[in-house]
Amino acid sequence: MKKQPNKNTPHQPEFVFKKKNYIVMAIGIAVIAFGFILMAGGGSDDPNVFNPEIYNFRRIRLAPTIVLIGFGIEVYAILLNPDKKKKQ
Repeated sequence: MKKQPNKNTPHQPEFVFKKKNYIVMAIGIAVIAFGFILMAGGGSDDPNVFNPEIYNFRRIRLAPTIVLIGFGIEVYAILLNPDKKKKQ
């Protein structure tokens, strides 16, 4: 039987997520930020000169893949249930 809260005590709000969810979310944000950092650069100081470095592997394939992995980590963090007990 649940204990009834006293009417004189203020209601304590509960967070939607637990500590483990926030830790995984922070990891996901760090991975997304790392992907955007890898995407940066490759431009030219002179707008009349084309720099082909903007189309290298790191900016076209690797960085977007890392950003998508970070978004996947974020979805996992939202769906994670830290209260679920492991079966033994």
